[in-house]
Amino acid sequence: MLKGLTRREFVKTASMAALAMAIPAELFASPVKADLVVYGKIFTAENNKLAEAFAVKDGKYVYVGDKKGAEAFIGSNTEVIDHSGKGLVMPSCGNGHAHYSLGYGISAFGTVIDREDSVEKFLTEIVPAAVKKAKDSDATAIFGFGWNMLTFQTNTPTRQQLDAICDDIPMYFADEEGHKGIANTLALVNAGIMSKDGNVLMKEIRGGEIDMGEDGTPTGYLKEQAGTYVRSFLDNEKLYPVDMAKATLDKVQEQLLSEGYTMYLDGWSTVFYNESLYKAAQEMDKAGDMKFVLGLTYEIESWMNVDERLAQAANAKKYISEHVKPNWIKLFMDGTVESGTGFIDPVYPDGHQGIPNWSEEELTEITRKANENEITMHVHVMGNAGVTRVVNAYVNGGKDEMRNTLVHIYHVNQPDYKRMAEHSIYVTEGMLWHHATDDLQAELLKILPAEIADKGYPMKSYFDNGIIVSSHSDFPALSGSPDDPFSIMEIVVTGVYYPEKAKPWWTEEFITREQALTALTINVAKQMFIENERGSIKSGKYADFLLVDKDVLTCPEKEIHEAKPAATYFEGKKVFGK
Repeated sequence: MLKGLTRREFVKTASMAALAMAIPAELFASPVKADLVVYGKIFTAENNKLAEAFAVKDGKYVYVGDKKGAEAFIGSNTEVIDHSGKGLVMPSCGNGHAHYSLGYGISAFGTVIDREDSVEKFLTEIVPAAVKKAKDSDATAIFGFGWNMLTFQTNTPTRQQLDAICDDIPMYFADEEGHKGIANTLALVNAGIMSKDGNVLMKEIRGGEIDMGEDGTPTGYLKEQAGTYVRSFLDNEKLYPVDMAKATLDKVQEQLLSEGYTMYLDGWSTVFYNESLYKAAQEMDKAGDMKFVLGLTYEIESWMNVDERLAQAANAKKYISEHVKPNWIKLFMDGTVESGTGFIDPVYPDGHQGIPNWSEEELTEITRKANENEITMHVHVMGNAGVTRVVNAYVNGGKDEMRNTLVHIYHVNQPDYKRMAEHSIYVTEGMLWHHATDDLQAELLKILPAEIADKGYPMKSYFDNGIIVSSHSDFPALSGSPDDPFSIMEIVVTGVYYPEKAKPWWTEEFITREQALTALTINVAKQMFIENERGSIKSGKYADFLLVDKDVLTCPEKEIHEAKPAATYFEGKKVFGK
């Protein structure tokens, strides 16, 4: 016993010494010195909480809280950014479904058509220029994108009109939504729809429609899966090789970071019927050049051999890398409600119901096989009848933990909201489509059944029913809407796209600013299975964040769209900004 200590004092002293030896020495040290400390009004996306400061070390948040607490992390080499009074600090955004690879790919090898272009301009200027471009570069196919459905539907160009411009190179021009196309005769011949001497060999494609003329032959106008079928016979390997996909990804990344996105799920990664984008993404990431997280989707068309495509989708997991996640299958359940190909109930005023591509039994089996291979379903569906069919398939064939997702929903039957919430069925919705011009609103009232004619893309209902909903822009589907997150946010808060000066659309589905930011940040991370790493400002997560030049939580509603990222950070490093 130590001299001068009682037995009780000795035991107490010995116990404290043992405890001190058991506690790691670093816990007694001062906080680690951060690489970066940021002050400002910080929206964390953690249950709408605000903070005053955070600290970043080795690419991750090590502290989130008040300004005084952050000061302890400042060392001699710590960069300090004070964004107080300059706007908002928030997690970087995500885009839950878009087609940047398609948009930039077309710009590289194809023809972009403006939605304002007339049929006359298309035939006299745009197609001849596309033909010259193709022949100058020895192209084996011509591909274009962007014509306006409403402008072209009353005077749709025919294959004969295209043939008069060029009949020795197959041509295909998709509309602005990608759901309809115009082809010349050679493209139809290559696809086996008709012979060179004009005999009709196929009158229908599953999941699509081949428009027939008064002479009993195809006009060249193709809807839904008929268009994707014909397009699959273009020389897609030459149209979109790996080197072009890599150049495309560089441009995609530049746009994403400038707009404040660091999470992106590509909505159709095999759009050119090859794996060039997969290969390019993996190579880019392994070279250390990828500054965002990319999700990739393997498309299955209704005219394909499903089991073969499922096997190919499973095999595509070989492209997984740190920032590349090839974990989704994409299907088209139907078309678009506005064009009459969405699968709805009640039927359209003219008596048709749309174009459903899959039976419920088929969808259930595909979902079962995909989920068993740890692949998540990502299904385009717009009409309410289609939604019910997909939800049934997810419930009966899927695993709740796989977060099977519905994309673009225009209308939902009320009972389906509850089932979606109960089975962790996710939605990625075009918040930017929560508006319509006055002309489009009037048009919808004529072409849709009365029960849904004054409705649109729901948003508030998802939050009210506890459904995880993320934001998407569907770029480059031109829909008259912007791509950046803050313009999207303004639309879903006000129901109006500011240049249109239209009346608000479907006001009962407006959401709050906080809900809009949630859909743009943490909910995209959840959709992509990366919410434990990204999507909010929280200790231990990667420091992906924005310095926004306006406080979009408090500024006037009509000014939200003016906000821009002053800087975008990915894993603690500035990847966009001055």
